[in-house]
Amino acid sequence: MFGITPFGMFHTVVSLIALFAGLIALIRYREIGYERLIGKVYVWFTVGSCVTGFFIFRHGGFGKPHALGVITLIVLFAALGADRKAIFGRLSRYIAVIGYSLTVFFHLIPGFTETATRIPEGRPLVSGPDAPELQAAVGAAFLVFLAVALLQALRIRRQRALLPQAA
Repeated sequence: MFGITPFGMFHTVVSLIALFAGLIALIRYREIGYERLIGKVYVWFTVGSCVTGFFIFRHGGFGKPHALGVITLIVLFAALGADRKAIFGRLSRYIAVIGYSLTVFFHLIPGFTETATRIPEGRPLVSGPDAPELQAAVGAAFLVFLAVALLQALRIRRQRALLPQAA
């Protein structure tokens, strides 16, 4: 089905679980946080998605998708360190919340690409990963990420402004 190997299907399922967990957390809590079960599911299934993705070589050797996996892991672990250990000091809350959201956007890039280049089977929506329509969809998703990140940063700032008054 869709030219996907059993390992590729496993990778896809792991990735979809991560993506849906991230979207559920964003919708329900307006952020992804490791303190909640949905956040833990997101983090560890995202790690699984990246690691399994490293073993998929659809177009030869190490390529852009693999580089995106490395970048995703770096951002994910920076967000996790900020979330769990506040390793970035006062900026940690911002880095955690926005970093996790950025990794959701990173999930969308191969998701859009693989879907648009494989479906419908035999007559995919676009001819390849560099198709202008696909690039426009990824660009639109990035604009949504930027809007979400701005709203998250403003919410964190507002919460911080209220803290001294409550004490």
